[in-house]
Amino acid sequence: QARQDSEHLSENLSKLESAFTSDLENARTPQHITALQAGYLGKRSQLRGMLQSLKDLPQDIRMEYGQKYNLLKQKISKKLAEKEQNSSHQTTQTSLDDISLPGRRPPQGSLHPLTIIRNEALRFFNRRGFITVWGNELESEYYNFEALNIPKNHPARDEHDSYYLQGKSSLLLRSQTSNMQIRAGEQSSPPLAIVSPGRVFRRDTLDATHSYTFHQIEGMYINRGVSFADLKGLLIAFCRHIFGDAVKVRFRPDYFPFTEPSCEIAIEYSGKSDGWLELLGAGLMNPFVLKNMGIDPNSYSGYAFGLGLERIAMLSYGIKDIRIFYENDEDFLMQFN
Repeated sequence: QARQDSEHLSENLSKLESAFTSDLENARTPQHITALQAGYLGKRSQLRGMLQSLKDLPQDIRMEYGQKYNLLKQKISKKLAEKEQNSSHQTTQTSLDDISLPGRRPPQGSLHPLTIIRNEALRFFNRRGFITVWGNELESEYYNFEALNIPKNHPARDEHDSYYLQGKSSLLLRSQTSNMQIRAGEQSSPPLAIVSPGRVFRRDTLDATHSYTFHQIEGMYINRGVSFADLKGLLIAFCRHIFGDAVKVRFRPDYFPFTEPSCEIAIEYSGKSDGWLELLGAGLMNPFVLKNMGIDPNSYSGYAFGLGLERIAMLSYGIKDIRIFYENDEDFLMQFN
């Protein structure tokens, strides 16, 4: 039986050598040669598979068969090296013979839909005097919570108080871009108008409309005599800029610790039972927050707002599942070229 196995393996080696000889003759490009190297000498090649069969043979037959295996492997390696050298020489000669041929253009990529929406939103606010500032994703409890009037044990921290660094209990991944309100206010004096885009992190279950990481733009304006009418006019103009002049916008009272009074801004939307879809939150700045910036609330007032880019992108492009933004599906992304 062992002798029959040996003869069978020898026959397979001969067939493999014949197949290699034929494939080598048909190889015309460096890519073909590379494919042959993988196919005949790679870890998953048929030749490597034959080597695994040696362990089942008696020692004397294993030595005989092993010599045949090594000779074929060396022969294949030598032939491939010669073919590769000849192919390289021919390619060099060809490129030297005709250098007037046009080059191959690399495929053109496209912006991510979230980047498109972010850039369009920033253009709207920049044209109205808002300066773009980029903030820290790794933040302290003070800037993420306490300076924004969210002390320890505050109910508003329940859904935000989550991604802390191990061994660094006071550092966490920010849960909102509102952390830039305090940092910008500390570094500049009124009048101050900023928008701060970025990624935020919250403890949430991933489904079609929720994610544990998403993108926001925080806006803030501080000056003398800033009123709720200023905020309302700006956000109505923004909604019309993104969704068209015919869009209907609703302001309804809400609660946020860092603004007072606060409101929820929604747009008319047929996809919900009540006909409205919440788009962003906003309000006049809480005097406590202004004090934490070192700004006198008796002399200055301001407003702040925060909007989610994923929701706006889903509405703008008719996307039903938030998860597709993060899957790097090329067919999906190339639609936005």
